[in-house]
Amino acid sequence: MVGRWWSGAIVGVGGGVATAAPAPAVERHGGPGVRAAAAYPRPMATLDRRSDRPRPTGSLVPSRRPRGLRAVVLGDLALDVVLAPTRPLEHGTDVPGVVRLHQGGSAANTARWLTRLGVPTTLICAVGRDGPGRALVAALEREGVTVRAARPAAARTARIGMLVDADGDRSFVADRGAADLLGPGDVRPAWFAGAVALHLPAYSLLGSPLADAAGRAIELARAAGATITVDLASAAPLLAAGRSATQRLIRDAAPDLLFANAAEASAFLGDASLVGLLAFAPVAVVKQGSHGAAVLARRPRLPIERFEVAARAVTAADTTGAGDAFDAGFLAAWLAAGRSTAPGDLRRAVVAGHRAAARQIGAPRPELGLG
Repeated sequence: MVGRWWSGAIVGVGGGVATAAPAPAVERHGGPGVRAAAAYPRPMATLDRRSDRPRPTGSLVPSRRPRGLRAVVLGDLALDVVLAPTRPLEHGTDVPGVVRLHQGGSAANTARWLTRLGVPTTLICAVGRDGPGRALVAALEREGVTVRAARPAAARTARIGMLVDADGDRSFVADRGAADLLGPGDVRPAWFAGAVALHLPAYSLLGSPLADAAGRAIELARAAGATITVDLASAAPLLAAGRSATQRLIRDAAPDLLFANAAEASAFLGDASLVGLLAFAPVAVVKQGSHGAAVLARRPRLPIERFEVAARAVTAADTTGAGDAFDAGFLAAWLAAGRSTAPGDLRRAVVAGHRAAARQIGAPRPELGLG
């Protein structure tokens, strides 16, 4: 299946158009996305087989490199079990295909990419006292992520079953296990010293005790002067308790920056315009699949800023983790720009997000060893 993208211009609501550098593609929601080599003209990272860590061969931040920045991410670290049959499933029998084990979890993916992009990052999470938990923590630590993992008793590490059909469309079965058992007592004030940002997938705000841990982290991050960013993460969980309840959760979190994809924004807002996201955060970024990304910002005594950054037409078989990589790329550039809401800085952050997403899906995901 082909995801379609356009090489980029930035289009403001006032009608002006400013030429932008060609931007690589970001995830195509609900299906395949991009092949990075076609979208990103700089050399891609190559895989260091000794550590399963990419060796960067070009900057992902267009004009500034993040220096002296540190981030915290709180949320899920999970084992992805990917089932990729080579022909349609048949009831009551088996079909050939591939079964792969990978490091997963939205929070962990973002933490890994922030670290790759030069932003030292701490991941606060919970895993089981089991082999997958140990392997997942070790893999992230090899990437340079500082992992603060609680290990609740009698809970196994989160597992996400992912069925990838012949067209690249994905279906998921989530067994969140220990990931939802992180509690406020597992979050330490010292972990936020010097941090400039706390990033949370919306999963971390849904259900206790994990939501209580997220609330404690927000409190500590605010005290440290850090920016709060939230990604709405998945449409179905957002609606599980009703739209109004979810909106209250996001309003209480009071993020400075809100990420969503088009489906998540629609589920969150209902029929409201995307501008409605600005009631929950002063900056919102909507990843729009084949249309690149939309950026909205409100600033005191100035009109609302809204523009789009597009990307080139390319294809890919699997977009897993692209949205998380986009978040990391955007944050690395945005934080390096001092969290500026100037349109040029926001546009450059979107381009950096596209580039990180392209790198995520432009190379095979490394297999996770459980030995």
